[in-house]
Amino acid sequence: MNAGKSTAMLQVAHNYEEQGQQVRLFTAAIDDRYGVGKVTSRLGPQRETEVFTADTDFLQTVDKKIACVLVDEAQFLSKDQVKQLHQLAQVRGVPVITYGLRSDFLGEPFPGSAYLLALADDLEEIKNICTCGKKATMNIRVDENGKRIKEGEQISIGGNESYRQACGRCFYSETH
Repeated sequence: MNAGKSTAMLQVAHNYEEQGQQVRLFTAAIDDRYGVGKVTSRLGPQRETEVFTADTDFLQTVDKKIACVLVDEAQFLSKDQVKQLHQLAQVRGVPVITYGLRSDFLGEPFPGSAYLLALADDLEEIKNICTCGKKATMNIRVDENGKRIKEGEQISIGGNESYRQACGRCFYSETH
């Protein structure tokens, strides 16, 4: 989180469109932090997008005329949706680029992320920094007082007020 995933996605969409190519952008319907169907960078840029829900079938939704499919909040994809996106790329030749988190605030993989990691042809990590200065690879959920939360539902939508990025050492530290 807070690594620039949405900014990167918006830049990729811009690059394709600048070349006259059509892209389809999706984000999770459950992510309503900035309004449903919006990809928003904390740096300011924002764009209306299509939303995916548990019922979205990407094979039915995307045709070959599309130059690229871009998916934000990809951790919320289902196993079947990841397989659909993989099939779009492998069989139909439509490039698919997804952006999301690997794991939740407990260090558990999101189901969508686990299947993306298993099926992806290529992985590019967008780096972020822990408060200690090391590379952040984990997320910590915090309450309204900034105290760490160590139990709860896997999915809880929030931004900087609800989550902090952390390196592995700080994630396992009792002081965080």
